[in-house]
Amino acid sequence: QVQLVESGGGLVQVGGSLRLSCAASGRTFSSYGMGWFRQAPGKGREFVAGISWTGGSTYYKDSVKDRFTISRDNAKNTVYLQMNSLKPEDTAVYYCAADRTGRGLGYSSYSYWGQGTQVTVSS
Repeated sequence: QVQLVESGGGLVQVGGSLRLSCAASGRTFSSYGMGWFRQAPGKGREFVAGISWTGGSTYYKDSVKDRFTISRDNAKNTVYLQMNSLKPEDTAVYYCAADRTGRGLGYSSYSYWGQGTQVTVSS
């Protein structure tokens, strides 16, 4: 069992930056791939970024590839999403999720989800 708690969301102006954190409970965190997803109002949930259990492989949605960076600190049981050059279309609730396969791919089957944190980018 893994419990995930996101933090770091908020209101930011276009071009600004935010860093999201996802703190995980459980001794097996380091074996899980981790992903960040988002859901904008009236839209479905979409994959944003993922990272393998070692941190050696990362994956991104094309539209965020040069602006967002996913990382993890297994000693702190935490995964991060650094978001730079934010755009209004990045406005959404952001969720972190844990992937038992350890891969953190966009199409992985994620077993555990956080409650989400709101990111609002104002123009």
